[in-house]
Amino acid sequence: MKLNNNYSEGYANYLKNIKREKVKVLLIQIALLVGILVLWEILANAGIIQTFLFSKPSDIYKLFIKYISNGELMKHVGISVYETVLGLVIGTVLGILVAIALWWSEKLSKILDPFLVVLNALPKTALAPIIIVWAGAGIQGIVVTAVTISVVVTILSAYNYFINVDEEKIKMLKSFGATKSQILFKLIIPSNIGNLINLTKINIGMAWVGVIVGEFLVSRYGLGYLIVYGSQVFKLDLVMMGVFVLSFCAWIMYEILNIAEKLYNSRK
Repeated sequence: MKLNNNYSEGYANYLKNIKREKVKVLLIQIALLVGILVLWEILANAGIIQTFLFSKPSDIYKLFIKYISNGELMKHVGISVYETVLGLVIGTVLGILVAIALWWSEKLSKILDPFLVVLNALPKTALAPIIIVWAGAGIQGIVVTAVTISVVVTILSAYNYFINVDEEKIKMLKSFGATKSQILFKLIIPSNIGNLINLTKINIGMAWVGVIVGEFLVSRYGLGYLIVYGSQVFKLDLVMMGVFVLSFCAWIMYEILNIAEKLYNSRK
């Protein structure tokens, strides 16, 4: 019992050290961000950097309050988040389904492999104008652009995860008479849940890239429209506000997936 108590106390101290280290890292991150903003404000007020080109935090904050007060910012954020979530879900689910099909049929994977490699090498953002012409100039065109950017990477990554599952486990299931569908749902997918969550995290950034590029080209609403409009009229505080809000939205989506991953790991 004494050994168990000593072990428990040591483990408790270990957990406390981990929590303390996380708090320390968080405080350093906050201090670094605040330091950058303060330095930026000081340099702008001193005339060392040109506010016409870089704006300054106080002006960005005033514009943020103005856009929040009149409700315009939330309208733009809502549209961009809706398009991003839609593109993220469609791109990720479609990519995983195609990856499952490739894992299921080795012949199909051999046939499609060179096409997927070429599609992955294509600069999808440069092809965005063509994609929008094909799909339409509304929300559907922007969503299709987001899906196009993420789906090929999802297919290649998910397929690579599936084929790298321990072969010995697959042989063991086959020896017990497991069908291919049973192997898929009992081994392949469950053993790759963590990888698929990480893949979805990557797709958040890709979906945002597709949405912003699409909004640059055709939209009259959204964060991409705010950023491109601000650059066109040389209103850099509007551009920087759009960038900050975009970063915050992407971080929130990433943290939501982090929470989902922690909940999944706690149940294992």
